[in-house]
Amino acid sequence: MTSLWSAHLADRRPTEPLDGDTTADVVIVGAGLTGLWTAYYLLDADAALDVLLVDAGAVGEGASTQGVGACSADLAISAERVALAFGRDAALDLRGALRDAVVEVGGALALEEVDCGFTFGGALRLARNAAQVERIGELVASAPTWGDEWHLLDPAGVGTHVSVPAVQAGAWTPDCAVLDPARLVRGLLDVLLARGVRLAEHTTALRVSPRAVLTDRGTVRAPIVLTTVEAGGPGVASGRTLAAVPAHGLATARLDAHVWAEIGLEPGVVVSEAAHLPVHARRTADDRLVLTGAGRPHELDRALAALFPAADATGALRWSGQIGVPRDGLPSVELDADTGLGGAGGFGAAGITAANLAGRTLADLACGVDSPLVHLPWVGHRSPDWPPLGGAAVSLALRAAARADAAEAAGRSSRAATAVLDRVQIG
Repeated sequence: MTSLWSAHLADRRPTEPLDGDTTADVVIVGAGLTGLWTAYYLLDADAALDVLLVDAGAVGEGASTQGVGACSADLAISAERVALAFGRDAALDLRGALRDAVVEVGGALALEEVDCGFTFGGALRLARNAAQVERIGELVASAPTWGDEWHLLDPAGVGTHVSVPAVQAGAWTPDCAVLDPARLVRGLLDVLLARGVRLAEHTTALRVSPRAVLTDRGTVRAPIVLTTVEAGGPGVASGRTLAAVPAHGLATARLDAHVWAEIGLEPGVVVSEAAHLPVHARRTADDRLVLTGAGRPHELDRALAALFPAADATGALRWSGQIGVPRDGLPSVELDADTGLGGAGGFGAAGITAANLAGRTLADLACGVDSPLVHLPWVGHRSPDWPPLGGAAVSLALRAAARADAAEAAGRSSRAATAVLDRVQIG
């Protein structure tokens, strides 16, 4: 089933598929947010570029419109892990670039007059047991090391943002906004089409090779070929580099004013638990409560009942999809100057902000701009391959996360489960 946001794309008429062989300056396989932002910044650098976007489905059908609509600076991988692999300065640069990207998204949308409800409200992380309190404390204590801003809250402080039962502590950061991802996709696409970008929907890329993309509708030849498919497909986001993790969403019916008075959540704030398998929640402009998360769909019902008992799932809209997740949690952005092949992917649940940053980075790489972005640690990074049965590894990690959360809620530790999660980043 399509997501809550997809209704804003329902009346859009898809473009025609590719009609035979063609050429372009840059061909981008995948017209999700990463592909759209890449095209946007390519034209920003050189308005004369002939850019062709190719997508197997219709714009907005993929991971771009499946999430809660949070524009945050988070990644699945921690700054500490990035520093361990690439050094402290590299971790600082990546954290700063992600925070700046939240602001960049808002600025670009304002400049282009794209109305998608972009609103700064911050992100709130909740702790409802001792293990989560410990993680919240570690988050707040380490934040200044990486230039991040997280404020520790006691239960009363949490209550100024939202009323959640059994809260023991919380942390809030201003570096997060919300938006309607489908309206973002549509608005950005309209800008690109008006500037001459070509889009071929319902055109499946069968093989990506240096300077050519073979599709079921013809061959596209271009000196630069970029793949921005988040969960599957040929090119960078293929093989065993990314695993498809199931992601689910739930949107309640519009809630009455007295229910919202009991919940206390204002539009613009993104709420999540400091869990191994977190559920993200927000209030929409039309007074629905939206929850999204990885794993099994029933986790959303559990979270709704536990965190927001005043609401219920009667008449709720539900949807499911997939997000592409690298084994080490660090996305990749790359362009081989010799072959012209490149792309980006592996953003997981952090796609809205990371897609913008990756799009800017790909544009700089393609145009030969030696900017700070092309030196970020995810440029040229290749995550370890998932095992041949990658789906089984994902299922194991999801089960381990659920077991660890259940154990912590009962006041116990789960060393075996957390050991699995130390090796696999699925958040």
